[in-house]
Parts: sequence; C-alpha cells; structure tokens
Amino acid sequence: MRVGNGLSWRGGFWDKALFSILLMAILGALGTVVYTITVPKVGEKFTEFYLLGLNGEASGYPTQLRVGEVGKVVVGIGNREHETATYRVEVRIDGVINNQAGPLTIKSDETWQEVVTFTPARAGDKQKVEFLLYKQGQSDVYQRLHLFLDVS
Repeated sequence: MRVGNGLSWRGGFWDKALFSILLMAILGALGTVVYTITVPKVGEKFTEFYLLGLNGEASGYPTQLRVGEVGKVVVGIGNREHETATYRVEVRIDGVINNQAGPLTIKSDETWQEVVTFTPARAGDKQKVEFLLYKQGQSDVYQRLHLFLDVS
C-alpha cells in the first residue's frame, strides 16, 4: 500500500495497530497539555478569619480588664471563596452576646479588617471571649476564635 508522496506503509497488522495507538496517545497527550494550559485551575475555597492586637500583630491582645472597661482587637476576614460573600461577626463573653459586626459583604480575594470592641459585665478570671464568624445568614458558626480574659 502506498500513502501520499510515494511513501510506503509496510508492515503487518500489528505494526499498523501499534502505530495507530501511539499516534492516538500522542494526540491525547497534546490535548491534555492544551486543556491544562488554557483552562484556569480553581483553587481551594476558604475564608481567613483572624485576630490581631491594636499593634497590627498577632500579639498584644487584652488579657486583663476591669468591669465596664472596653477591650479592643482587630478582626480580619479574608474572602478566598472565589465569589462575593456576606459575613457577620458575633462577640460573646462566656456565651453571652456582647457585640457584633456586620453584615459585611466582601468581594472575592479582598480582606476586611476593623477594630471590634467588647466590654465585660462581671468580674472573674479566665472569661472566654469568643469571636464567631457566620457566613451568608447561616445559623451555624462558620469559624470561631477566642481569647481568655481576667476581669477585676
């Protein structure tokens, strides 16, 4: 059998079959490479939720306050959900709602940071100050952080 410009396709059935399989594998590999390059990969979806001291570092949190004294921390939310999301932050001291922020609508790949305050109403050591993050009106807590506070 002659193919094209006088080229001869010699060999038996198995040679032709193996050549066809090799050709399909090469074309498949090229197609996979083109697809991988042209279709963007969507990364992991998550929300960053963190506390900073007023110095902008992960230190300097209030640990001792007096009853009625205002405690302050910087709360940060980074939206890495690949879509605009709405959040709400609730501050609780020993399970009792003390303050809240939101609703906060944050675009994809943007970060919100703001000073959030809390005021202890009773004296006692090791009071748990919780920062609860809720996402888009969900009733379940999406993420949580906490500090312990000695109140005199």
